[in-house]
Amino acid sequence: MQEKLIFFPVKLPIDYVYTFETPFKEFYITSEDGAKLNGLHFKAENSKGLILYYHGNADNLVRWGKIIEPFVTEGYDVIVMDYRTFGKSTGVLNENKLYEDAELFYTYAQDHSDEKDITVFGRSLGTTFATYVASKNNPKNLILETPFYSLLDVAERRFPIVPMDLILNYKFPTYTFVSKVNCPVLILHGTKDRVVPYESAKALLEEFDAKNSTFITIEGGGHKNLIKFRKYRDNLSMWL
Repeated sequence: MQEKLIFFPVKLPIDYVYTFETPFKEFYITSEDGAKLNGLHFKAENSKGLILYYHGNADNLVRWGKIIEPFVTEGYDVIVMDYRTFGKSTGVLNENKLYEDAELFYTYAQDHSDEKDITVFGRSLGTTFATYVASKNNPKNLILETPFYSLLDVAERRFPIVPMDLILNYKFPTYTFVSKVNCPVLILHGTKDRVVPYESAKALLEEFDAKNSTFITIEGGGHKNLIKFRKYRDNLSMWL
């Protein structure tokens, strides 16, 4: 039952037609185990670069496509994928396979952009995949919105009397990938995040090279509303 407590996908019929305000194309990547992974590739006029976006643990590309559209309006190409069982994507949920899937989409991004122009962006659950991919490659930079030290860390902070290390099947140990990340890193986190504790993100920061990382604290920011804060928007725009 752990998958139902961690992941909140919303399925889409295979013939669902996406509609967005900005130009895009839909595509699929097939994994080694046969899973078909659905993705969207948004293209901006006179592109400033490409953002490879790994989204959170709920919904599907109908929602996440709208969330990333402002990046396209600002002049960036964006690639965003749906994880296994999300939206039109198929396959069986498995932690190692999710990492492999994330890497497949980085390869796709490299086929459409110079690596020096690729920004890897992760949000919430997606910060683990983004950090993993950045540790395996050499993107321009890595941006993490509401990241966590590990899923185990989040679970233990929420349920301190439960032996989570013994029963949790999905660990998502973001901190273990940090040592091999060589690009600049931006972390954005709110002090009133009720899903991923602010302290978990601060613990993750300690694993990064201090000279290569920037941590932006959004006072009063929650898990889903950082976009409403001027400090978030300004720093993100400046970083990009």
